[in-house]
Amino acid sequence: VLEQCMCHRLKGDELVCEWVAFSTTKGLLSLSLENLEQFEHEVKDYTILHSSRWFLGLRNFAEEDEENLLDSYSTPAKGSQKRALSTPENPQSKRSTARLTSPGLLSPATFSPCATPSQKYSGRGSRGEVVSTFGTVQGPRWSVPKGRRSASVDQLMSTEDSLLSSYKFMFQRLRDVRDVLSENIDGLGEELRLHFNIEEFSPVSLPAQDKVTVLGQVCCDSNGKLNAQSVLLEAGQEHGGRQVPVDLSELNEFSLFPGQVVIMEGMNTTGNKLVASKLYEGLPLPFNIPVKQEPDTVMVMTVCGPYTPSDSLAYDPLIDLINVINRDRPDVCILFGPFVDSKHEQIEKCQVTETFESIFNRCVDSLVEGTREIGSKLVFVPSQRDVHHHYVYPQPPFTIPDLSKKDVERVTLVSDPCTLLVDGVTFGLTSTDILLHMGAEMISSAVGSDRFSRIMKHLLTQRSYYPLYPPAEEVNMDYEKFQSYGHMPINPDVLVVPSELRYFIKEVSGCVCLNPGRLTKGQVGGTYGRLLIQRSPSDTDGKRINPCLAAQVVKI
Repeated sequence: VLEQCMCHRLKGDELVCEWVAFSTTKGLLSLSLENLEQFEHEVKDYTILHSSRWFLGLRNFAEEDEENLLDSYSTPAKGSQKRALSTPENPQSKRSTARLTSPGLLSPATFSPCATPSQKYSGRGSRGEVVSTFGTVQGPRWSVPKGRRSASVDQLMSTEDSLLSSYKFMFQRLRDVRDVLSENIDGLGEELRLHFNIEEFSPVSLPAQDKVTVLGQVCCDSNGKLNAQSVLLEAGQEHGGRQVPVDLSELNEFSLFPGQVVIMEGMNTTGNKLVASKLYEGLPLPFNIPVKQEPDTVMVMTVCGPYTPSDSLAYDPLIDLINVINRDRPDVCILFGPFVDSKHEQIEKCQVTETFESIFNRCVDSLVEGTREIGSKLVFVPSQRDVHHHYVYPQPPFTIPDLSKKDVERVTLVSDPCTLLVDGVTFGLTSTDILLHMGAEMISSAVGSDRFSRIMKHLLTQRSYYPLYPPAEEVNMDYEKFQSYGHMPINPDVLVVPSELRYFIKEVSGCVCLNPGRLTKGQVGGTYGRLLIQRSPSDTDGKRINPCLAAQVVKI
């Protein structure tokens, strides 16, 4: 016991509290070396348990005399679990909330002592207003009738090729990152070479008196943002791996960003600067050819967190969303994180009275229980802003161990990014704000399309959910996993990219690109998206027939 106190910097009475909590959950264990060893392994990091982020404290003990002594000694994780499993025969304390049907699970006082409802959110106007539309469907109905068959939701890739669980990260070597980047340059370059009938590529730094065609990755000559005077082209290892400055003055139009794989044609007489006269951009992948199916209409709702206003931890927006789901009865709801937002002021200051996992589990329980009657399929996509989840990209799926067998059948947990098949229609999904990150780095000149369309086209032609290199500072990229799970296997029919930037719906290269916005914007309500898909069967030649799509962005 003394050794554990010294190793974990605990006082004697603190260790006693932890031991009482541990032993009571195990059936009042005796104090033995074997049990102490088990205690040390299961309650691993006492420092975290006693930090302000996790430790509930005993400050409410005197006020809550109806709680028994052992309950007040419980550790946060065990204590919150015990309260959550209470029954009507064993009433809960004031500090916990009864496990009722939604929205009772989301009582604001449960999460924070100062979680009063946001006045600005509750006083918002324009609820249900449609702020963006796309496409037309013959007689579109934005509410699915009762008794509809259940839509299918499947991962496009096989189990072996999908990211299904957490992994060890922070073990990258620079040479491994280099190999991944070089492989990406060479792989995409070979596709472009075959498409544009280019015989071979010249080394970027080789002096030549004739025009040369070179392959490389766009990068910046400094740590600042890319501009027309700071563009470098870096070749892959197969073509020397060197960098050369690029003069863009002879290009009539261009759109470039760091990390973009391009082919350039031009003069490089000294080997020290390439004067580009022609630019070959990437090519999108082919679309998926679905299995022949009966014509049908499917409604998909897309929502991105945060699910609380910025001035409160009251989950009123999530409750409103559950009511909207019950009203419209969509076949599938795609729910992006963050569910417990690491950027929320009260989360940053640790002004919460439960563990982050407990708050997240209550959000999931509310969504599952609140939509059980209508039977909508729920797809949960994590975000790097989810404070309780892994801060790495690609991001493994959430873990929700307590789902019932019936709920497991309609809940799908996916990674970020991922590619789904919803009744034969391909959805590309990523919660990482690539629009914001790439928009801050991209440069262009005399390009006709709008900025959002150009960014979406880059994603499709680079065949990647996050082609920006180096990534934004807030994105912790694991490049070996990204090589396996961060690229698009096919061109999606629908690409959903939630962002802090303004919502939009656009068709780019045959793909419907949707930014549904966020459910809350600061202290007020935000927006969500919904799509109505009228799927046609494949023809006899196996060619893809574009699904007829109508889409809307709606205020919550």
